Amino acid sequence: MPTQQPSRPAPSEPARAVAIRGLSFRYKARPDIPALDGLDLDVAPGEFVVLMGPSGAGKSTLAACLNGLIPHFVKGRCDGSVRVLGRDPAKEKVGALARDIGLVFQDFEAQLFSTNTRLEIAFGPENFNIPRAEMDAIIDNVIRTVNLAGLEDRPPSTLSGGEKQRLAIGSVLAVRPRLICLDEPTTDLDPVGKLEVFKIARELHKDKGLTVLIIEHETEEALAADRLVVLAKGRVIADGKPADLLREVAFFRDTGLMPLQVPLYFAAAGLPKDALPLTPAAGRAAFAAAGLKLDAGKYAALLARDDERERRYGAPVLTVRGLEHRYSTGNLALKGIDLEIRDGEFLAVVGPNGCGKTTLVKHFNGLLRPTAGQVLVGGRDTARATIFDIGRDVGYVFQNPDHQISADTVYDEVAFSPKMRGFPKNDIDRLVSEALQAVDLQGHGQEDPFSLTKGERQRVAVASVLAAQPRLIILDEPTTGLDYKEQRQMMELIRRLNDNGHTIVIVTHTMWVVAEYAHSVAVVADGRLAMWGRTRDVFRDEAGLDAACLKPPQIVSLANLLGHTALSVDELLACTAKAGE
Repeated sequence: MPTQQPSRPAPSEPARAVAIRGLSFRYKARPDIPALDGLDLDVAPGEFVVLMGPSGAGKSTLAACLNGLIPHFVKGRCDGSVRVLGRDPAKEKVGALARDIGLVFQDFEAQLFSTNTRLEIAFGPENFNIPRAEMDAIIDNVIRTVNLAGLEDRPPSTLSGGEKQRLAIGSVLAVRPRLICLDEPTTDLDPVGKLEVFKIARELHKDKGLTVLIIEHETEEALAADRLVVLAKGRVIADGKPADLLREVAFFRDTGLMPLQVPLYFAAAGLPKDALPLTPAAGRAAFAAAGLKLDAGKYAALLARDDERERRYGAPVLTVRGLEHRYSTGNLALKGIDLEIRDGEFLAVVGPNGCGKTTLVKHFNGLLRPTAGQVLVGGRDTARATIFDIGRDVGYVFQNPDHQISADTVYDEVAFSPKMRGFPKNDIDRLVSEALQAVDLQGHGQEDPFSLTKGERQRVAVASVLAAQPRLIILDEPTTGLDYKEQRQMMELIRRLNDNGHTIVIVTHTMWVVAEYAHSVAVVADGRLAMWGRTRDVFRDEAGLDAACLKPPQIVSLANLLGHTALSVDELLACTAKAGE
């Protein structure tokens, strides 16, 4: 990106782009719980900082303080001082700050409202009365920077998730702010989409007049930053160079964040902290230098376990033959999909944003009907059955539990399906009790679902599906919006459901989840089934994943470099031995 040349006179550069002292904030709705608790933070002009922390750490609250949304629009008690580019956001109108301080929200789609991409990017410059010729040059530059060339006339609603995210970033960049804060910009993005966002951040960072703050859950991406700051319970608990902090694997695990897998493996293998490699390529060199080897016999035992698990599968639960789906807009979203899921299997459906994953799985429970081809559930053609009938065998948990929950109490939400099917009261009580116990929410039956956390609401949605006793459960992005600890809890719940006899299908972008939990993987690309097979076999083919805009987790890439495909840190450790043993 060319160095920005502001048309307006630049104010004198403050000594710090961000200077926060003793910042505390309590939301009006939750006055007893501090969202921020005496937080101190300095950010230098032109610095690229990644802010991390578990859910409830105060990250998004901090972002809202930077441009005045707190205290102007979000009410609560605020103490301490905030200076951003030498200005006090609490004493200026949000609109007056928008020219210099750009914020891309976690729910980035809420920022998009124009009828096409170019108009969305033009909105800010138009409101700041930038001359037309200069504005056109700015828009063209932004479109190139966020890689949206060729999509200028597309309505935002027709873009993929990654394209929408880049458009939200572009709409903020168009006013040429001096500080930009991106709140969890890679949520819901495929692995390549995540890389593109951080590539944009690095490009922006080349302009030392722009300060970049990114709030993020993904530890691997923090390596690109100048500085990593970790928050917990409203305070800064770690602050330093990413390469130094990311070697503190025990600290990350204890904080509720996902440790970087390569240093986690080598720490467990006995390497000292200052020698821990951070990338798969560096890991291969460290593996040889440490005198380690992979035990062929132990790896063969992993493969044998895969074989044994597959032998335990039952008959096909779902069969897809030549499936095509064309939307009313004319878009052919699925192009001849053939797929089979057997009783007891755990399948992950993955692929880049906009490839057709959700379209595919919505055929499994009759939410969508084939334009051509056939979908059979338990041998029954979904085109000839009602959604109500299919729902006896197939349960669907939506990506956002708030789109699924409608009852006033947890009990009523979970009881909805059994009631609709005419079950006696005693059976309904038993099914609700069993479902809540399965998701560790026993005792919450009379609570308002919307008083629960996002992770708890996700479990309520799962329980409401479980109460219908389906054979097959589909979960669309079950870990979205959850921190690492919550993701683990959700995936362990889903694994238990699978172990207890439910066939599972998940749609996800989270590749470590696929590697560690799924038995098999279906890779969808451009509406076609690009890859399909055992998880280990699919993840061995990194070239095929790359062609589908996917990348394996760090530990899988390291294992592939070492000659065997391990799917987790524990698997690789189980196969590791000292040379000569």
